[in-house]
Amino acid sequence: MDFGLVLQTDPPAAAVVDLMRRAESAGFTHGWTFDSAVLWQEPFVIHSRVLEHTKRLIVGPMVTNPSTRTWEVTASTFATLNEMYGNRTVCGIGRGDSAMRVAGRKPNTLARLGEAIDAIRDLAEGREAVVDGTPVRIPWVKGGKLPVWMAAYGPKALALTGRKADGFILQLADPFLTEWMVKAVRAAAAEAGRDPDALTICVAAPAYVGDDLDHARAQCRWFGGMVGNHVADLVSRYGEHSDAIPESLTAYIKERAGYDYSHHGRADNPSTDFVPDQIVDRFCLLGPVEAHIEKLRALRALGVDQFAVYAMHDAKEATIDAYGERVIPALAD
Repeated sequence: MDFGLVLQTDPPAAAVVDLMRRAESAGFTHGWTFDSAVLWQEPFVIHSRVLEHTKRLIVGPMVTNPSTRTWEVTASTFATLNEMYGNRTVCGIGRGDSAMRVAGRKPNTLARLGEAIDAIRDLAEGREAVVDGTPVRIPWVKGGKLPVWMAAYGPKALALTGRKADGFILQLADPFLTEWMVKAVRAAAAEAGRDPDALTICVAAPAYVGDDLDHARAQCRWFGGMVGNHVADLVSRYGEHSDAIPESLTAYIKERAGYDYSHHGRADNPSTDFVPDQIVDRFCLLGPVEAHIEKLRALRALGVDQFAVYAMHDAKEATIDAYGERVIPALAD
């Protein structure tokens, strides 16, 4: 199993770079950042610095979207980083949550997202693509490689992931839901004539190592609120009790009153009081090292290839070190 580190690009940017260097030294293979231009600093500028100051780390956004940048700009950015640092990028992409809503826009449709996945990958790898009805090719791209991993929860998004993407990003670490969603993605890949085992499966969630569970939950409760934004979209589309979505995913948002994006992804988020301890425990990895190892082994048995640690809490360095010293070696067996 591979391991990634996910950070917000809060200033100073140098601190993000330092944590990514620390993660690589600890054995992490991927460095991810949020991508929401109003809430945080521009990630691709920081990605360049991270690549410069690491040797093997693969970097990318978790996740970008098809609208805050045009597709040729996104592709050219990845292609430039790859030319400079040797194909060490991955494009995590989704419909867009905070990046779109904070600017007063709605998330992208799945149809637009599917077109963007093909176009961005083709352009970044030197092939022609159609962008807004016009054939476009980036002529200077030589030997570029860009895997595109899609974030998804709902049935239609999972099916699109299986048909189009090179990898699946699932932003929660509940084994039951992971099994259900991975099966849906792989079934869609098989139906599309693709090799379902060729898709990389990435589970991303907060991890907090320590014995004080109440404190760990308080530091990670924001995650249930973030996931709740996507779940609320699913409930509005499919209904509260739908056979298309497991109730174990949707039931907890009944008391959700609203969401303030100015606290998005932060431990002090006041919009997450509706998230019960049970959801925090299910969606995140909390407790002593042994508990993390046990849950990660269960996820690996379900086909998870990478666990990406959301480090948006007060123990970033300690979590990176604990994973490097004990968790990552235990999952190498």
